[in-house]
Amino acid sequence: MKLFRSPLVLVLLFIASVAGAQDEPLSYANLSSPYFAVKTHLQFLEEDSYKPEQAAKVFRSQGRKESERKQLAIRLQQILNGEGIYIDVEELPRQKNYLDSASGQHKYVLTARHPEIYLVRGTDGRWRYSETTANAIDELYKQVYPFGAHKLLDLLPRLGPKKFFGIHLWQYITILLIVVLGSAFHKLMTFLFRRGISGLLSRMGYAELAKRFVLPVARPASLLFVFMLLGVLVPLVQLPVVLSKWIFLVIRAALPFFATVVFYRLVDLVGIYMERLSDSTENTLDDQLVPLVRKVLRTFVVIVGALFILDNLDFNVTAFLAGLSIGGLAFALAAQDTIKNFFGSLMIFIDKPFQIGDWVTSGEIDGTVEEVGFRSTRIRTFRNSVTYVPNGKLADAVVDNHGLRQYRRFSTKLALTYDTPPQLVELFVEGLRRIVVQHPHTRKDYYEVHLNELGAHSLDVLFYVFFTVPTWSEELKARHEILLQIMKLAETLGIRFAFPTQTLHMETFPGHPSLMPGYNRTTEELRAEMDKLLSVNGGGVAVRV
Repeated sequence: MKLFRSPLVLVLLFIASVAGAQDEPLSYANLSSPYFAVKTHLQFLEEDSYKPEQAAKVFRSQGRKESERKQLAIRLQQILNGEGIYIDVEELPRQKNYLDSASGQHKYVLTARHPEIYLVRGTDGRWRYSETTANAIDELYKQVYPFGAHKLLDLLPRLGPKKFFGIHLWQYITILLIVVLGSAFHKLMTFLFRRGISGLLSRMGYAELAKRFVLPVARPASLLFVFMLLGVLVPLVQLPVVLSKWIFLVIRAALPFFATVVFYRLVDLVGIYMERLSDSTENTLDDQLVPLVRKVLRTFVVIVGALFILDNLDFNVTAFLAGLSIGGLAFALAAQDTIKNFFGSLMIFIDKPFQIGDWVTSGEIDGTVEEVGFRSTRIRTFRNSVTYVPNGKLADAVVDNHGLRQYRRFSTKLALTYDTPPQLVELFVEGLRRIVVQHPHTRKDYYEVHLNELGAHSLDVLFYVFFTVPTWSEELKARHEILLQIMKLAETLGIRFAFPTQTLHMETFPGHPSLMPGYNRTTEELRAEMDKLLSVNGGGVAVRV
């Protein structure tokens, strides 16, 4: 007895008794607060206390008959049940003068998914659904039950015989029919994808494409259509709202999930199309761009799909993205170099200053481009080592692309001894020019071969030509052929190449012949020897090595 005399216990018992009294079923329509108005609406449409005339009082009677208000109340309940929107009545405000914090009005929005469904407090102090809600019910009803399903809903019984585990027998039968229909629809759609689209592609000569990419899309695509069908049929069953809530959570999550899987696999088709486009171009940088774009598209599809799944599961995606933007700002400040390299790679792909296989020089970097990534470019040096250059640095640097050269220059000086007669020098220069003209890989419209300088120890002949070869290896081969022909020409004409030395030369010495070389052959004789060497039929320069 002393326990019940405690003030705290008495207060707790009083609160419990008040709560229990409020949680008891209503015997008449009570519109004194949002809590009682919604409870009046939902309770008097339950099977155990089905009184639609009482539920209809949550709508204003101005200009509406009681039958119209009954229909509005019933359809609003069917909208909530059909979308699996569970209203926890105990969480609703019980204040008679409740004010919405956002608008400052006597207003209460029933569910965040449909802000157009809300209650307002009238001049008589009673809470009812607004005119906006009443006007929106017909449109929402058709959205929840599309394709004429709302007419089928009117044919199904709202009440029935005794329940089994909380569900009527007709609901069990309807669920069974939906399962059978969904399975048959899944088989049909899979068959259409595999036999129809895949067969069409095979007849068009894309059998490998159909096997690798279309067939894997068939199953998730058919499941996507199956869950779309379930989204239309399941609301007709009118299951208990708690069960409907979880079923529709699964359906709403499954729809974007299977759509994401379909688009994820379709990215491969886009990748094949891009590969064919890159194969039709000569720029090998496109070949590196295709796998990067494929990865970006896949990442984009996954991110967008995840956001849709979260949104359908009633997560606050806006707040989530706002949090990511704040965190992204901090991340961007911490990863400035990474972001700079990323935009550097975009500039490389857009400007295309080089392509895969090009020989480039940039500062101390000298080698062949092997791969261009989103962060760095891999360059194979001539030491056969691999250098990774950040794209941000490479995009800002001066890049000398040797791979874009149309011609490869070869410039050298041929040093002749000072005792070479002028007519012999002129004949030698003429022979050099004929070597250039007859070689198959030299530029014929522009070359320079002249006696250019009187050097400190030699007569310097400038030999300035261009090779029309694509690779460095072929350039070296062409140089080899040209230099050999020059040596043969010099040997034929008796030309001696000078060395950078100083020589004390005595023209005569008692008892010995003169050391000065003698040129006893005439110019005509030497020309005949040169013509014999450089003639096309004589196996001269024109003969390819």
